[in-house]
Amino acid sequence: MTIDRRKLLGLLGLSGAAAGEAAAATVKGLHDGPVRFEHGVASGDPLQDRVILWTRVTAPGAKLPVGVRWDVAIDPDFKTIVRQGHATTDAGRDHTVKIDVTGLKPGTEYYYRFRASRAGEAVGEAVVGRTRTLSAGAVKDVVLAVTSCSLYPNGYFNAYDAIAKLPRVDAVLHLGDYIYEYGAAPGDYGMNSPTAKTRMPDPPHEIVTLDDYRRRHRLYKTDPMLQAAHARAPWIVVWDDHETANDSWVGGAENHQPKTEGDWATRKAAALKAYYEWMPIREAAPGTLPEAAWRGFQFGDVATLLMTETRLTARTHELDYETDLPIVDGKPDVAAFVAKWKDPSRRMMGQDQERWLASQVQASVKAGTAWQVLGNQVVMARVATPNLQKTMGEEKFGALVAQLPDYAKKRVAQSVAMSAYDIPSNLDAWDGYPADRQRVYDIFTAAKARPIVLAGDSHMFWVNELWNDAGDKRVAAEFGATSITSPGYGDLMPGAPIGEAFVQRNKEVRYSHGSAKGFVLLTLEHGKATGDLMMVSTILDPKYETSVLKRFVVTPAADGGVEALKEG
Repeated sequence: MTIDRRKLLGLLGLSGAAAGEAAAATVKGLHDGPVRFEHGVASGDPLQDRVILWTRVTAPGAKLPVGVRWDVAIDPDFKTIVRQGHATTDAGRDHTVKIDVTGLKPGTEYYYRFRASRAGEAVGEAVVGRTRTLSAGAVKDVVLAVTSCSLYPNGYFNAYDAIAKLPRVDAVLHLGDYIYEYGAAPGDYGMNSPTAKTRMPDPPHEIVTLDDYRRRHRLYKTDPMLQAAHARAPWIVVWDDHETANDSWVGGAENHQPKTEGDWATRKAAALKAYYEWMPIREAAPGTLPEAAWRGFQFGDVATLLMTETRLTARTHELDYETDLPIVDGKPDVAAFVAKWKDPSRRMMGQDQERWLASQVQASVKAGTAWQVLGNQVVMARVATPNLQKTMGEEKFGALVAQLPDYAKKRVAQSVAMSAYDIPSNLDAWDGYPADRQRVYDIFTAAKARPIVLAGDSHMFWVNELWNDAGDKRVAAEFGATSITSPGYGDLMPGAPIGEAFVQRNKEVRYSHGSAKGFVLLTLEHGKATGDLMMVSTILDPKYETSVLKRFVVTPAADGGVEALKEG
């Protein structure tokens, strides 16, 4: 795909180089056709002295390794180059290129570029991006854009475009569901959207093999809005479930059928290989499993960001109300369900990750870092099922239900029935693993940490206060990022006060919105953290506006934990 160069230059504020575009360079005698960078550039996993740089080469007819030159400069015109080199790639890694550039200065903005290489020399037009290393020592503030859940056929990636246009962003955090595994059949997820006809998944079937996962990543990275966001700033990423298959856990997934789709370990390995090829994430250290993607990032003395992995290394199979909530004499046996639900052997994290988390939190607090930030895939707050009928009133609720399709009517009726019990609305979130959640809270409390939990997955905005099991200490604040395009409860029931119902039902939920699309812009300072819920006006048209839906401010408590969230 050829992308308008001037538009992308404007996004990055560059004057003499392309930014995330599909740059082409004709190199006679090297390949059968021109070398192209159709999938843009990306950077990621920044540290104080290094950062990952990424691109992908399209070289039709190439049978031998393809060479590229890369440069890193402190200026957009590349007059002062500080690092450069040559790399090759081939079909064994799907012609992707990943460079771990070292020897950089802390807290510094850099520009980088890739060009085709012939005999070790750069030729043709460059594809360019902007990145930044992490600060060391005392800093005033840190600005992070927090995202999740981009379903390609369901809408335009306007929120990514909005991130690319931010006047400042130090890093973009993607908390999972960067791609989705579903196909393009009429009943597949997202295919009922008005945009699906022009945003068809490739391949058109559910992805299972290595080639399938590679093709899906290729499709996503042809999107110009996603390319612009990648070219704007370094990304720090982690997968959730759809990078492999829906509701994945250590031994399988809801959307994996071994009889027809083969061995789960084989599918998982294919998905992770494609992920590491196509994402700007540092490769797994020698001797470690690729699933063990937990890692830390230090933003000066303002924030320690700890990225967790809660899908593929230790998560036990989630409970399910249809199978785990027995019906006795026509009534649900809630006590039997609660015994399973609170079983301490049910895990989200394994012991290795838990020990790592404890040591990192303790070290961060001991060093005097202002905030300990958890980059986490799923909502951590206690969220019981709301009673929408009670919130709306019987007449308005009845009118709403009458307009719903049959499958939705059933789900809403189940929701109202379940609201009578103090059990979770989402067993796939931390709420389905309460003993493991309390272990995390114990880590925070023991260290007297000031934690902010970030979450994706739910396709809703959340602002939550997290309390310990005893209910006598506010442990952390939580900001949940809504989706880029994936549908939420509010899309299923337009106009219903879903967020209000969640707030009425749950002590920990301060704010929730069920249909807005966008991202969280988190500004961390000494003494306060501000979460702006950034909303795009539409995902059905590439023309959109961006606004702040809500703003909440968090302040640290004197003895660890946080004070009550304040809207502001």
